[in-house]
Amino acid sequence: MTLSGHCLCGAVTWTAKGPELWASYCHCESCRRNCAAPVTAFFGVPRAGFRWTGAKPEAYASSPGVTRRFCGTCGTPMAYLTDEDPAGIHLYAATLDDPAAYRPRHHVFHATHLPWLKIDDDLPRRAGFQE
Repeated sequence: MTLSGHCLCGAVTWTAKGPELWASYCHCESCRRNCAAPVTAFFGVPRAGFRWTGAKPEAYASSPGVTRRFCGTCGTPMAYLTDEDPAGIHLYAATLDDPAAYRPRHHVFHATHLPWLKIDDDLPRRAGFQE
């Protein structure tokens, strides 16, 4: 499988070859604030098959062991890297060239979801990332 994506202005682009490792909605406060949204949609792919194909994104160390990548021109959040997953890179589903094809499989950090946001699906809800 090959996936590709880009930021709002098109400067930062990426491709990923390999399997989609997971796909989820994230409700944690850090992701909400990073994206200025009540929830974000992520998926993971192996770092070995991933590469930036356009401008290199900027980096921000948002917490110990976590680096967030974003477009330095338009500000679009692009990726999340964590020392806890050294073999994977977490990408935002909205950056996909075809985001309509994205299918989340669960909700993570649902214990911290915003009570006024109701997502009516039957996907599993996890208190953390892994349970």
